[in-house]
Amino acid sequence: MKMKAAVFREAGMPIRIEEVNLAPPKEKEILVKTMFTGFCHSDFTLIAGQGRFPLPSVPGHEASGIVVDVGAGVTTVQKGDHVVASWSIPCGKCKMCVSGRSVLCTTSREHFMTGSLLDGTSRLTDAKGETLCHQTCVSGFAEYMVIPEEGALKMRKDFPLDQACFMGCCMPTGLGAVCNTAQVKPCDSVAIWGMGGVGLNVVQGAKIIGAYPIIGVDIEGSKEAIAREFGATHFINSSKEDPVPKIQELTEGGADFVFEATGDVGAIEQVYWAMGVGGKQIQIGVPSVHEKASLQLTYTPGQHRDIIGCLFGDVHVRQDIPKFVDMIMNGNYISLDKLITKKFKLEEIGDVFDAMAKHQIIGRWVCEFD
Repeated sequence: MKMKAAVFREAGMPIRIEEVNLAPPKEKEILVKTMFTGFCHSDFTLIAGQGRFPLPSVPGHEASGIVVDVGAGVTTVQKGDHVVASWSIPCGKCKMCVSGRSVLCTTSREHFMTGSLLDGTSRLTDAKGETLCHQTCVSGFAEYMVIPEEGALKMRKDFPLDQACFMGCCMPTGLGAVCNTAQVKPCDSVAIWGMGGVGLNVVQGAKIIGAYPIIGVDIEGSKEAIAREFGATHFINSSKEDPVPKIQELTEGGADFVFEATGDVGAIEQVYWAMGVGGKQIQIGVPSVHEKASLQLTYTPGQHRDIIGCLFGDVHVRQDIPKFVDMIMNGNYISLDKLITKKFKLEEIGDVFDAMAKHQIIGRWVCEFD
């Protein structure tokens, strides 16, 4: 079938909307009509040429939609089901999966790094018949997606699809970073760099746990209102004030947990120095492959400061995400519609990239398909 999709071909070149071909789903695959796709900072990183994913590709990994066709052998979803496309697809057999850390599945990673689906091939070709890569088995900035059945998370139909797309990235990443990776406890002090989609969900996760203080940090003062709405007790505009001494003052020497959700190397360095004795730095943001952070690690062993990587909140996708959805629908989490501050059309994706580059995005901007 022919469809419109955003195609990224070369670092430094603008992303373009092209008519591309999408082959039908094969065995254990499904065809999804894309309804909503969030524009994540990881998408920005890819388009800015700061990542290592193969090109040319159709980006987008935070997407929701409706099943319109299924391949042979599909049993867990059917036509008409609402689904979120999950880029975390555990194989259940590799060392990471059998050890209980399925989010680090090495089998899935191999496919991601070649731009293929699970059988090692792509369903996407351009108008000339040349192969296009899938981004993490999703490619959500397109009118339709072919995804593995194991990568389709069935959603309850009373959960709005514009919010459901967040279950593919920012909501589980933020909440999971607090609950799973850091294991924050009530009254622990928390500071979070980056009040974007992921950072705001870290803030809200800390609020639910009962952390205090919850300090939001961002270079844009315009993000203070939404940070406080999601649960920040304090906010620091780091473009006007050094957050490190302020956080040390608020937490009597440094925060118990510091979360970095921007990928900026300067922020990574600030986060480290804002961490207290016995503290943990949770690194969520992905820095450019062209940059390095400079950290003085003298105090790391003697003061038991830990630096911990966090991927997708260390969630168990099929167990945790349905529980997160129920939690939201039961009113135990701020409605994610407050995270959506703008909806845009696929043709506007270049403008959205520019807005993120200029730090003009508050909350999450979501691509809405007809």
